Amino acid sequence: MKRLKTLCLLWCIAAGAVVAQEVPQLANVMARQTTSLNGKWNYIVDVQEEGYYDYRMNPTPWGFFRNAKPQRPEDLIEYDFDKAPAMQVPGDWNTQDERLFFYEGTVWLKRSFRYHQPTDRRTLLYFGAVKYDAHVYVNGQEAGHHVGGFTPFNFDVTELLADGENTVIVKVDNKRHAEDVPTQIFDWWNYGGITRDVLLVSVSPTYVENYQLSLDKGAAARRGLRQINFKARLNRAVAGQTVTLRIPELKVNEQVETAADGTALVTLKAKNLQLWSPDSPKRYRVEVGLGDEVIADSIGFRTIETRGKQILLNGQPIFLKGISMHEEKPNGGGRANSTADAHTLLSWAKELGCNFVRLAHYPHNEYAVREAERMGMLVWSEIPVYWTIAWDNAQTYENARRQLADMISRDQNRANVIIWSIANETPHSAARDRFLGNLARHARSLDDTRLISMAMEVTSASNYTNRLQDNMNEYVDVVSFNQYVGWYRDVNDASKMTWEIPYDKPVIISEFGGGAKYGLHGPKNQRWTEEFQENLYRENCAMIDKIDGLAGTSPWILKDFRSPRRVLTGIQDYYNMKGLFSDRGQKKKAFYVLKQWYEGK
Repeated sequence: MKRLKTLCLLWCIAAGAVVAQEVPQLANVMARQTTSLNGKWNYIVDVQEEGYYDYRMNPTPWGFFRNAKPQRPEDLIEYDFDKAPAMQVPGDWNTQDERLFFYEGTVWLKRSFRYHQPTDRRTLLYFGAVKYDAHVYVNGQEAGHHVGGFTPFNFDVTELLADGENTVIVKVDNKRHAEDVPTQIFDWWNYGGITRDVLLVSVSPTYVENYQLSLDKGAAARRGLRQINFKARLNRAVAGQTVTLRIPELKVNEQVETAADGTALVTLKAKNLQLWSPDSPKRYRVEVGLGDEVIADSIGFRTIETRGKQILLNGQPIFLKGISMHEEKPNGGGRANSTADAHTLLSWAKELGCNFVRLAHYPHNEYAVREAERMGMLVWSEIPVYWTIAWDNAQTYENARRQLADMISRDQNRANVIIWSIANETPHSAARDRFLGNLARHARSLDDTRLISMAMEVTSASNYTNRLQDNMNEYVDVVSFNQYVGWYRDVNDASKMTWEIPYDKPVIISEFGGGAKYGLHGPKNQRWTEEFQENLYRENCAMIDKIDGLAGTSPWILKDFRSPRRVLTGIQDYYNMKGLFSDRGQKKKAFYVLKQWYEGK
């Protein structure tokens, strides 16, 4: 891959092309001056990647990214975006073209648009997410290359844009590889495409790249007077720039000058601050300014910490009544990509009595995190270090570290995000411990105001004793693990189970559950019936109630979701059926068991 990128770069330089560059992720893009490129994009399916390689598998300078047109009647050009079909962006290709339902490979997407570059401004091309490997071209020249399917990235394309007609072409490849994050196998649908917003963002040559506001640690123990820490970072290391911070409701109006590294720091006192909580999801209008540009946000303030085996929100113990959920649309599947999608799914969680959602197994859309915050729903956010990652591969680690940093950078001002999760169900080894230990340290260096966790696996000491023993216990604040008594072993064992968790830390059961097809009824020992799932939930709730230090649960899962691993005809039909709701939002009988249990918490 490095050789390939070098060859492309050398070709661009030799051709006299302007080379764009990726720039650090832009915070709160929703509040910036933007032009949307969402809508219909023409697409070409390129199974053998002939639009990128020649027949010797060398990068070709005559690829599809040139969007070439015949200049003479005899010219041979074997593609034409303008004659190709179109799909909606943001969106996945699997549910927009029935030929691509199982497809994993390369699709080229093109959007033409008119744009007039503002004087003395820079223009960034922003992608909310592309699944998974994206080469981006503007007017036939490469803007950049990004790997990773669930976090934002942006390129400075100022020099590549023309005044008037422009074209963006993206080569998207969702093939799975052993060194990827996630790796080759995972239990959800491998949706391909430009799955989140595409925007042109106009910024000043010097702009606020990112900012963070948080309560001073330990402030929840005090009353009346609290301290807010504010940090802003410019896109350039330049001193003496005045950054303003206004929180009108709190009568905060501060001016802070940047240091030589382009950062501005201030700690200020805020009287009568109302804290964010699920019962009262209070947010304040915050304005961060530099020159004539003002970035507006809605930010809540809260503290999250642990004390022994308790999780404390704003200094008070809280039980996390949760559910896990995938980023998949209700009513027919496909990648969820809007506030409306998020609101529907989170409303189902609210009906269940939840105050907490585990957004599995990758960073979900920013719309989902913000809507959860508005609705008063606490969030566990996770990167897709899932099952058996290439632990000794340096590029794999760098990919995971980048996804972790981008997730934190995007959502660090969301009061509802209380847990950064670094992994799910990973096999124990020294290499794995190094990999995850480094991720945990990196997460804490970026944000020490939240808790670190991961979904561990239980090791059984005897037939009816489950013992959790994981070297990662020293890196996490909350001990979380998945268990499937009743699904991968007899449900009648639940009442006999004892649990040994030898750590003085809060415990979250990050997954439990079993499958059922909505509307299929029978005796409680008949697998796939609603009665089987109902009984499984009843036995599990009684079992985990006995676990010392239990601070929350996020059963698997809110709704049925697509997975190519689930092939049982007439029952699964490529759906994981462990949802408490069907894909159509129909409640299964187990829904009422969990709801009643949460009502007692």
